[in-house]
Amino acid sequence: MVQAYILVQTDVGKAASVAEAIARIDGVVLAEDVTGPYDVIARVEAGTVDDLGKLVISKIQDTDGITRTLTCTVVHV
Repeated sequence: MVQAYILVQTDVGKAASVAEAIARIDGVVLAEDVTGPYDVIARVEAGTVDDLGKLVISKIQDTDGITRTLTCTVVHV
């Protein structure tokens, strides 16, 4: 299982609706709107790194109101 945090920047005033939309996507464990340089942070899980990439590119980034994402993969060292 691959886990990651997706940091999301949104259009002004869209953080809450983007967080709600992202939270409904399969593979998203949690999505919350936050303050700071990013507007939403999502915790996601996927079976492989390729599946993670597909989740981010074809589902999360396709959400209306998103302007940019940054994927931070969880590592266990």
